[in-house]
Amino acid sequence: MRPITGAALVAALTAAVLPGLAASAHAATTHRVLFDATKAETAGNADWIISTSQPDPLKQNSTPNSDKDWTGALSSWGVALQKTGQYTLDTLPAGNTITYGGSGALDLKNFDEFVLPEPNIQLSAAEKKALLTFVQNGGGLFLISDHTGSDRNNDGWDSPKIINDIMTSNGVDNTDPFGFSVDLKNISTDHPVAISDSSNPVLNGSFGAVKHSLIANGTTFTLKPADNPNVKGLLYLSTSSPGNANATFVTSTFGQGRVAIWNDSSPIDDGTGESGKTLYNGWSDSTANNAALALNATAWLAGSGSTTPPGGGTCASPGQELANAGFESGTTSWSGNATIGTGQTPHAGTSDAAFDGKGVATTNTESQTVSIPAGCSASLSFWLHVATAETTTSSKYDTFSVAVGSSTVATYSNLDAASGYQQHSVDLSAYAGQSVTIKFTGAEDYEKQTTFVLDDTALTAS
Repeated sequence: MRPITGAALVAALTAAVLPGLAASAHAATTHRVLFDATKAETAGNADWIISTSQPDPLKQNSTPNSDKDWTGALSSWGVALQKTGQYTLDTLPAGNTITYGGSGALDLKNFDEFVLPEPNIQLSAAEKKALLTFVQNGGGLFLISDHTGSDRNNDGWDSPKIINDIMTSNGVDNTDPFGFSVDLKNISTDHPVAISDSSNPVLNGSFGAVKHSLIANGTTFTLKPADNPNVKGLLYLSTSSPGNANATFVTSTFGQGRVAIWNDSSPIDDGTGESGKTLYNGWSDSTANNAALALNATAWLAGSGSTTPPGGGTCASPGQELANAGFESGTTSWSGNATIGTGQTPHAGTSDAAFDGKGVATTNTESQTVSIPAGCSASLSFWLHVATAETTTSSKYDTFSVAVGSSTVATYSNLDAASGYQQHSVDLSAYAGQSVTIKFTGAEDYEKQTTFVLDDTALTAS
């Protein structure tokens, strides 16, 4: 066993305390997320709350480390966000109404995102108008539907009917403002497949890549691009091809805001909750990427932490922001000590940047300062080839990290070795309107080489 000292010890302890979140750091901005509990979200066996402490889950446990520290079947979701240090979470308790533009502390104007997890009570006319106005003015809305017939409180309204009612009777835009409708279906089981889109921040965000979700009794959505051309299906039934039918996860925009909808409550269910509830642990199901999908979507919807998500306005200067992105002009525009040239096989062109590969304690860096235009969505992508002589299948001895300013947004290691290049992407929309330094760092320990080869970087604003 190799001794762990200094910075490595800190990194190891951090990884132990925050498993899976080391690569999910966001901007220093605090994202404000409100979860709804006014629409019978705990009726029957449902328990779609992050905590029984409402509105503030921190009063149940101020430093949660696991889903057991907060009570609710959405506690894993809430705890994962809380542990990043970049979110403030609240719940709108039962007995309250959804408002926008009011004076209360739980009014939507005080939040960047509102999560409506499988509502089972119809929204009032005033609530529907508040919801649409919130999105129109830059808020993020996360809707969770379930299958038809999932009327948990037996009032004649299930989540598909309720969400369709929001689309057609809201007092702001009654003609399908988000560009989708909920199908009246009950699909017992499936593993929906994600579309191929490496730059999409929901499918390939800082919380991980999404290839599949799951269905344990859910529905589908019909896309209506004629009503809203920004609607996009991200996952589809495994037996379907991407198109306007059989979508299971959909995103859209309305006004200055963003919308996402999921077809089943089972993927966000972590199997924990109040005593007597029959729950299903879809959150950590090993056959799907449900946690990454929920968290990436939350981050995208929350935007910059301001009233208007950074991609919700007009992009001041869309396009590629990094200069000499493929290292074809040598060290031009880059600052650091990696080996730039033709010593390794490039992903494209004739040049790349090689980090480490010495088999001795080595640290190589390359950095570039760029300005991300205001009003833009932004994505950092790059191709990375990891080749190693390490034989371990569990220990991260050599690492490659990506930082934006002082925040590490992604980390790879000798465990990510592959026969060729792999493309990675990180959503940087939270940095819109800022000048930031993008820094790549390879750190190798004192034996058994690992080479990290970087090529074809891109910081794309849109």
